[in-house]
Amino acid sequence: MRFDNRLLDEIRARLPLSDLVGRRVTWDRRKTQPGKGDYWACCPFHQEKSPSFHVDDRRNRYKCFGCGASGDHFRFLTETEGLSFPEAVERLAEQAGVALPAPDPQAARREKKRASLADVCELAARFFQGEFSAPRGETARNYALKRGFKPETLGEFRFGYAPDSRDALKRFLALKDVPEDMMVEAGLVIRPDDGRPSYDRFRGRLMIPIQDDRGRVVAFGGRTLDPDGQPKYLNSPETPLFHKGTMLFNAHRAREPAFKSGQAVVVEGYLDAIALWQAGIHHVVASLGTAFTEDQVLRLWRFAPEPVICFDGDAAGVSAAHRAIDRIFPVLKSGYSFQFCFLPDGMDPDDLVRKQGVAGFDAATAAAQSLFEAVWDREISVARLDTPERKAALEKQFDDMVATIRDERVRRRYQLDLKVRLSNLFFERSRQRRNGSKDQAGFSAAPVRQSVPDTPLFGTERLFCGLCLKYPDLLDRHVERIAGLPLSDALHQRFRDALCRLADRSLETPVAELEHLFDDSLHQLVHEFTVNAEGASRSASFSALVQRFPLLKSNPPEDFVEAAFLHFLDVIELRGLEAELESEMAQAEEDLDEALWNRMRALTQDLGRRREECARTEGELAERAKKLRTASGTADLEALAK
Repeated sequence: MRFDNRLLDEIRARLPLSDLVGRRVTWDRRKTQPGKGDYWACCPFHQEKSPSFHVDDRRNRYKCFGCGASGDHFRFLTETEGLSFPEAVERLAEQAGVALPAPDPQAARREKKRASLADVCELAARFFQGEFSAPRGETARNYALKRGFKPETLGEFRFGYAPDSRDALKRFLALKDVPEDMMVEAGLVIRPDDGRPSYDRFRGRLMIPIQDDRGRVVAFGGRTLDPDGQPKYLNSPETPLFHKGTMLFNAHRAREPAFKSGQAVVVEGYLDAIALWQAGIHHVVASLGTAFTEDQVLRLWRFAPEPVICFDGDAAGVSAAHRAIDRIFPVLKSGYSFQFCFLPDGMDPDDLVRKQGVAGFDAATAAAQSLFEAVWDREISVARLDTPERKAALEKQFDDMVATIRDERVRRRYQLDLKVRLSNLFFERSRQRRNGSKDQAGFSAAPVRQSVPDTPLFGTERLFCGLCLKYPDLLDRHVERIAGLPLSDALHQRFRDALCRLADRSLETPVAELEHLFDDSLHQLVHEFTVNAEGASRSASFSALVQRFPLLKSNPPEDFVEAAFLHFLDVIELRGLEAELESEMAQAEEDLDEALWNRMRALTQDLGRRREECARTEGELAERAKKLRTASGTADLEALAK
């Protein structure tokens, strides 16, 4: 439904934004001025100690000066509770006492039909629950108890039992005056094409209702209780109420906990989801036995920016996760991705929680791989790189996958990340063959620690190199400026030149032909930034970079990272101008003429201006850095370039 702007304005006018936001935050009494409609609090979207979240009742807008979150009434509700925009409008209209326009007649008829089918599904859920508690539901009850489900969990999720009878549900619904056509349309009864009598779809199964975003029962999942029964799990078919490609099991319960925690976990089966929920992990949903769809991916991003996919650790679970990767790639967008938790072979999430508790599960999901790492490992694990043709085949495989990403910025970042990674991998494999090394990890042993060269701004230049590696989109956007940067260290200069060559869009040269760009010394520099704190090869960790730039631990907004990156470029360029002026002054001692004097004066003026700009920017960034610190604390911008 589309809503008129006048309607939205009326809702905003009747409901003060501070009243809505105040349900989730505590206003700071020192900074807040209610008489002016000016409210301050600690941000509900990220952790902070000092209030940087501002609500302006006069403009009906909120903004966090720490993480950058901003919006109005409707955006706040969609961001904090995971509601869709229409749902947010309906909720706020009711609170504000604003009448919504009546839907068009055709839409009203469709909604009435869906409501009728939901009533039929509700009757079926009550029937299954009754059978679960009855004597013939003993097998189903024993199975549920064996799985460790508590009585309150059985009640919350409305466990049921479908009798092993041809038409028990059909007869029950008929007594409730439900027409057979509606039973069929709701997916509860099957009508054979050959004219035989219709019969129950679910027979002899443990029944779990599937609920929509409003909590209405719209479908069912049934697990066979016969050890030899097939299929093991059976879901309702597609109906006007139930669309497998758009729904997620337990979404209506998980939505708010996911927003509060900033996390969402996706498992394969609804029984796994129920087991995790029972253990206290309430931000969990389950897929419904089908491959991920684009709609499901987009829905999950309304729960959390990087949901964790946690599938069974067997071959089938890994295969399902890999299929999910292929569905996710096309819709990737800035700030949104997925992580992948591969459990030990033969273990599912339920097993893990029972054996290791919530702490064990949290530890497993905390160690989840990024989407990039999952894709990299998937392709590298089966790749042979002993010939130019096989290297080219691997590169094409990556190119074809990345080409499906619609978001140009994300696509370009993946392209640059993969170019750097492939160049490093190809170089390392070639060196292994030359040296007869048996190392198969794709990285050499950790380089010997070297003394810091005595070059100006060594730490800032090193930090610049690491940021180019971790954020190749910064390299891509500012490549012309970076290419002319006056770096004082020769190794940094060569590293910069190699990265700029890889980022050059005009080059169509395959990465395998550019592996010579990274010799031993540059390879060691890549290695320095892409090992974890223990020195093991884990290329996504960037712990050395984080040590130089501690604020990265708190995952600061990309606009802050870019502002800091540009500041470091300013500092390096400023040092280059100072060196240029020193050279001019040395020349002036021997031969000062009017042209040289004018150049020196212009340089001096430019230096003064640039120094003032750098000092001002550094102060602004340092102030923002303080607001971005996590509770554990990280360094100020002033302490970064060491």
